[in-house]
Amino acid sequence: MIAITLPDGSVKQLEEGVTPMDVALSISEGLARNVISAAYNGQTIESSTPLTHDGSLVLYTWRDEAGKKAFWHSSAHILAQALQESYPGIKLTIGPAIETGFYYDVDFGELSFSEKDLAAVEDKMLEIARGKHTFSLRSTTKKEALDFYKNQSNEYKVELIENLEDGTITFCDHDNFTDLCRGGHLPHTGYVKAVKLMSIAGAYWRGDEKNKQLTRIYGVSYPKQKELKQYLALLEEAKKRDHRKLGKELELFTFSQKVGQGLPLWLPKGTALRERLENFLKKAQKKAGYEMVMTPHIGSKELYVTSGHFEKYGEDSFQVIKTPNDGEEFMLKPMNCPHHCEIYNTKPFSYKDLPKRFAEFGTVYRYEQSGELHGLTRVRGFTQDDAHIFCTPDQLDQEFKNVIDLVLYVFGSLGFENFTTQVSVRDLSKPEKYIGDVKTWEKAENAILSAVKDKGLDYVVESGEAAFYGPKLDFMVKDALGRSWQLGTIQVDYNLPERFDLTYKGSDNELHRPVMIHRAPFGSMERFVAILLEHTGGNFPLWLMPEQVTILSLSEKYEKYAQKVLNLLENHEIRALVDNRNETIGKKIREAELNKLPYMLIVGEQEEKDGTISVRKHSEGDQGTLSVDAFAAMINKAVKEEIKEFNVE
Repeated sequence: MIAITLPDGSVKQLEEGVTPMDVALSISEGLARNVISAAYNGQTIESSTPLTHDGSLVLYTWRDEAGKKAFWHSSAHILAQALQESYPGIKLTIGPAIETGFYYDVDFGELSFSEKDLAAVEDKMLEIARGKHTFSLRSTTKKEALDFYKNQSNEYKVELIENLEDGTITFCDHDNFTDLCRGGHLPHTGYVKAVKLMSIAGAYWRGDEKNKQLTRIYGVSYPKQKELKQYLALLEEAKKRDHRKLGKELELFTFSQKVGQGLPLWLPKGTALRERLENFLKKAQKKAGYEMVMTPHIGSKELYVTSGHFEKYGEDSFQVIKTPNDGEEFMLKPMNCPHHCEIYNTKPFSYKDLPKRFAEFGTVYRYEQSGELHGLTRVRGFTQDDAHIFCTPDQLDQEFKNVIDLVLYVFGSLGFENFTTQVSVRDLSKPEKYIGDVKTWEKAENAILSAVKDKGLDYVVESGEAAFYGPKLDFMVKDALGRSWQLGTIQVDYNLPERFDLTYKGSDNELHRPVMIHRAPFGSMERFVAILLEHTGGNFPLWLMPEQVTILSLSEKYEKYAQKVLNLLENHEIRALVDNRNETIGKKIREAELNKLPYMLIVGEQEEKDGTISVRKHSEGDQGTLSVDAFAAMINKAVKEEIKEFNVE
């Protein structure tokens, strides 16, 4: 007998060799019908894997992220089989599950494949799925695996296997199809009831531009047709909210090939929006004791060698900038932190001077492959709402909590109420990815965990997601469409103070190292605006709108009164404009609606006579007649309710 511990702490005593599916059946038939895969002692296994020793079992269903991953990974296998049977001679490479579905990279050789071929492959996939073929994972030797793919002349799989250790290699079989795979599969293909192949794209083998370009086929699958329909409807809504589309329509930003890929140009309305965001955060930061600094867009290569950024990111950066002086090398600034370390180093500090909080809206530059660029969410030049806090170890806990409060204030004022937090720690199996000693890392990780627990935040711990110099707390926000975004980050760093020899004089009159906190509530201005655009559909909070009101005059006769209303609103610090164009009032209203202007004020003979305005609200229509003062009071009240009170402990 073996002892199997379930997530609720209960223990089942069962025969050795029992499978996760057997365990599920022992609980209920309903659960068993829904089990997709499992994990035993933290390791992903199949629902049919025999359990031979005591351990902790987690059963995954479609409702679990790990369950979806197994579902979509299994679907990628079905896609691969469908392609292989439909296009003999192709070379399959890799087919992982991704956040919303799966893909498979394929070398079609001389065969042609395009979007018009996707529907036929979908039909083939569903035909295979209906066969209810069992997924079976089996171990194989390195020699057997190499021979299998050499016989297929598949150099891609051969390359993958050559990098694997003998004794760790497994194949997955279903029907008459075999693929190299590590596991995490459905019990059988019949679980897949609905499939949609979304698109195709080019993808370099191993993500290297020097390698051959493959065809990447993206797809998604579901256990019910209804769920697929809901997902496709969600995608249609997402298209309407695409920040690239809205940014163009609302005249917020643009891109130019002459300027260069991934380098956004902010138009007047977008600049006004961005400045309002910056001023909002600056006001809160000032209250919280931050000091604004400015640093150049380039820095000596040696600066980034000292910080460690060159070693870790040098290959992925823009090329070094050389000057006429021999041996003088600069880099476009990839990070603000080294510059802020040097600002700290300009004078000696004592423990009484700390914490020092330096903030900057600093623009940084990082090279991204052209295929990875995407609107404002993935760019080559972006502005971080960056700040670095230098504090004593005793101050770390409170300072970290203060930053959490600031992030929550930002989210609350912008309508991001649904979020979780992620404590990103190092991957213990890959120490080469990080700088600093183990003891230092443990201190930093424990500091973050302590703060999030004290704040009562809903959090998960993710291994391998830390920055190379320290662990971090990432805020994962769900938008109006239920999509999760990483917005805002706080990092604890003991390493850069060491590398830059930062010190302060303690109460013992000795020199000590400060602790460094990196933080960016927005993350970057570009990405934040993009996500906010899609979250709101362009209907920004009233306080943030570049233009809150448009005044529509019924004819030339009432233009003077419209101007008078404008002046009165401006006295109340309400952002308004007058539309005196020689157009019908209907057309003016329609265009104001398309431009998502929150309020339209219509003025004509009656309004001028009574000293009033007729009020229309975006997407809601007529709101009645008000005096200008009453309307201004209503707007200012709404703005006050939107922006939360920021209190500093």
